Amino acid sequence: MFVDNVKIYIKAGDGGNGAVSFRREKYVAAGGPDGGDGGHGGNVVFRVDEGSNTLLAFRYKHKFVAGRGGDGKGAKCHGATAEDLVILVPPGTLIRNAADGRILHDMSENDGADYVACHGGRGGWGNRHFATPTRQVPMFAKNGTEGEEKEVILELKMLADVGIIGYPSVGKSSILARISAAKPKIADYHFTTLSPNLGVVRTGGESGFVAADIPGLIEGASEGAGLGHAFLRHVDRCRLLLHVVDISCFEGRDPIEDLKTINQELARYSPELAERPQIILANKTDALDRELVDVEAFEAYVESLDCPLFYVSAATGENLDTVIAFVAERLRELPPMRIYEGERAEEDAYTGGGKETVIRRENNTYHVEGEWLKNLMGQINFSDYESLNFFQRVLEKSGVFAELEKKGCRDGDTVSLYDFEFEYVK
Repeated sequence: MFVDNVKIYIKAGDGGNGAVSFRREKYVAAGGPDGGDGGHGGNVVFRVDEGSNTLLAFRYKHKFVAGRGGDGKGAKCHGATAEDLVILVPPGTLIRNAADGRILHDMSENDGADYVACHGGRGGWGNRHFATPTRQVPMFAKNGTEGEEKEVILELKMLADVGIIGYPSVGKSSILARISAAKPKIADYHFTTLSPNLGVVRTGGESGFVAADIPGLIEGASEGAGLGHAFLRHVDRCRLLLHVVDISCFEGRDPIEDLKTINQELARYSPELAERPQIILANKTDALDRELVDVEAFEAYVESLDCPLFYVSAATGENLDTVIAFVAERLRELPPMRIYEGERAEEDAYTGGGKETVIRRENNTYHVEGEWLKNLMGQINFSDYESLNFFQRVLEKSGVFAELEKKGCRDGDTVSLYDFEFEYVK
């Protein structure tokens, strides 16, 4: 089975908590704080698996969570940093944000280098970091921050230089089998090809190019008809298209109408794709009866498209060597394969101290929310006076108090930070 579009949930590991501990040894009545730091959570990393060409591994598993960092302990013992969670994907996989569809990363960029999609949470500091000349017995430590999480869509766009397109049963798979070592399933009925097939075409020595046989397109494919609509994305990267038609008209098809229909579907799917250079391959010349087929009208139409035309036969191999040489020469003149760039999210309306913060008013209560704030509150001991002072200073420096006043918060109003409420005093 061929799978080329899946949605998965990924979450990096949370950071471990810092420890509240004090040195206790023989002859040391009241040692100082020695709480160890928490370990960092594991990242979620995508890595290219050169041996795969489908997302089938994600058909039944949709949730991936990295390990959590270890908690700190006494005697300055730090928690262990969790290992990264590595997810293997085929070359050419696009990673999209499921929330808004924007591209996060193209796994063919930088030769398929690793991509960190979610960063693990930082380990929290132990209480020894908070000791000062005036605060010699800190009774609080930092909790580890939460790891990033998101839903992403994995979309496979095959890495092929040449895409072989055309109606079903015109001989696309047969041509690919002739010019490369690929062994696609071939039979004399419609929609034999249920998934794209890749083949490496050798042009002498170590040089060559990759060709992809795209399952047969039909009228309405760009709107979801037939099988071809599911695989149009796989010709997005192709630098050159080999458009195959059945010149023998054995099944009663008109090659001119086939060319028009397929090109219209390409234009509906992507105008940019419709402008991609094409080479027309008139296949099945071994069965061509020139008395039954108007070859001159066909050649005149192809000439109007300004596309090179080759008469070939997948059955006998006629003229395919000439086509390979011509394609290799043409590819040398074309720009490199398309690489998709990551798309940035729109800027948030309010960013306090560089941190994304939401402030909303309900009745007479001002609610302050933000991922950074949730992490911060996990680090505060609300029963400790010094810890509360630290919390207040962070809120002031991050601009939360100033933003509250801009939204009309005055002395005596209630401010809610998740489960913690207090009366605002300027």
